[in-house]
Amino acid sequence: MADIDLSAMDRVLTLELVRVTERAAVAAAMMRGRGDEKAADQAAVDAMRNELNRLSIRGRVVIGEGERDEAPMLFIGEEVGNGDGPEVDIALDPLEGTTICAKNLPNSLAVIAITHRNGLLNAPDVYMDKLAIGPGYPEDFIELDMPPEEIVRRIAKEKDVRPHELTACVLDRPRHQKLIEAVRETGVAIRLIGDGDVAGIIHTTDPETTGIDFYIGSGGAPEGVLAAAALRCMGGQIWGRLTLDTDEKRARAERMGISEPRKIYSTEDMASGDVLFAATGVTDGNLLQGVSFRRGVAMTHTIVTRSHTGTQRWVRAKHIVEDKFEFID
Repeated sequence: MADIDLSAMDRVLTLELVRVTERAAVAAAMMRGRGDEKAADQAAVDAMRNELNRLSIRGRVVIGEGERDEAPMLFIGEEVGNGDGPEVDIALDPLEGTTICAKNLPNSLAVIAITHRNGLLNAPDVYMDKLAIGPGYPEDFIELDMPPEEIVRRIAKEKDVRPHELTACVLDRPRHQKLIEAVRETGVAIRLIGDGDVAGIIHTTDPETTGIDFYIGSGGAPEGVLAAAALRCMGGQIWGRLTLDTDEKRARAERMGISEPRKIYSTEDMASGDVLFAATGVTDGNLLQGVSFRRGVAMTHTIVTRSHTGTQRWVRAKHIVEDKFEFID
């Protein structure tokens, strides 16, 4: 692992990283509930990029809006920051849950993670099979390829509960139908989510608050890396394997440095070193409240956390909108 100037990382940790997700969240929230996913996402991207370029970092986007020919801003490989400070790699999603935001449904977030150069898995935009749990469990006591009934049995045993006292989070997709049936047969309740599996995985870190004990199923690989960064800071474990089921996907993954197509990645495989993670609520959720507007003031709710210390800061802020943001009519 490369040596990191921890004092420089501390400066980013305080308010600077919070400002990045706050700005993106407020910009997206101005488009909340309007049914226009692209406009909401673009507003968040613009705001996050502008704020990132104020930071004293030499940043490189590793997980972003897509490859350069697909995304005009915050594309994979884009350099951000003001050119001073430490070299860092960045994983971000200015609007995690674009459909959620467009429909004003729960748990849409603005999220970002940073760590040292080459500390984040350079994951292609493909599906990833995922299994995630929160803190307090033994290392690797469950495995991605275990049958659902065995995963449930082991989690229930470690928590000293019965399966019907557990809840799993699963993306509501036709591809998960057999998985859903298998999990339900064990007695476990399932919370189906339409979008936003970064939030779904983060919810495993505090099951007493969120009601989610584990996450299972496939979703986007970039989101898996962001979730791994969050778990490095908040506690928990995630395992993921890329779904490279076509020659084109395998070739794309190889170009991005993936040499083992069937490898199961651990939390630290996806996000290593001293990781910083921040998330601001766009819509109300189980852990974070969404942005609220009243008489020219925007209220935000953010968590910012660091793997090196394990410190979690929950930040509530008031913003005078006219001074910082452009209203979208």
